[in-house]
Amino acid sequence: MELTAVVSGNRHRYDDDTSFEQLFKTHYNALHAYAQVILKDEDIAEEIVQGMFLKFWEKRESLQIQSIKAYLYRCVYNDSINYLKQEKTKSKYQEFTLHSMNTEHEPAAAKVELTELQQHLRAALNQLPEQCRTIFQMSRFEELKYREIADHLGLSIKTVENQMGKALKILRLKLADFLVFVLVGLWYYKDFFN
Repeated sequence: MELTAVVSGNRHRYDDDTSFEQLFKTHYNALHAYAQVILKDEDIAEEIVQGMFLKFWEKRESLQIQSIKAYLYRCVYNDSINYLKQEKTKSKYQEFTLHSMNTEHEPAAAKVELTELQQHLRAALNQLPEQCRTIFQMSRFEELKYREIADHLGLSIKTVENQMGKALKILRLKLADFLVFVLVGLWYYKDFFN
């Protein structure tokens, strides 16, 4: 399939350098301004829009789009929201790390158990098949929905669901000895997860 957009009954192609460059020049400034409103950061907005055009160029042969303008805005919106979610996840992880490092008031045994749990969790994650681990991390750490993961990785939602089920089953088996401690830890660090 070639990338085309239907505009007033005419078909416009965007699969050659000249038409793609024209598309870029026509929409870049407006898309950059739109991303900047969402992200509140000019440099990040620039990265998001440029990245979106790069993905657009890479997928150009498999896309058929009714409204090119609506498509571009939707892509920038989705990429901007995903970026904000990733930043939120990073921030929560940093808060958790700071909180878990500031545990002088906890008994020494709890500190050892927490360190041991972190090591076992890291090892269990590393033992997951690559696609399974990627999907699990996108779902749990980046807070993406199954549909977003499927779109991002080019998979079906059913495949994402199956891989998540597989990941959870493997992690349950590998971390069974620590399940009680995990539940206590989740209760103790409940502020991190809210």
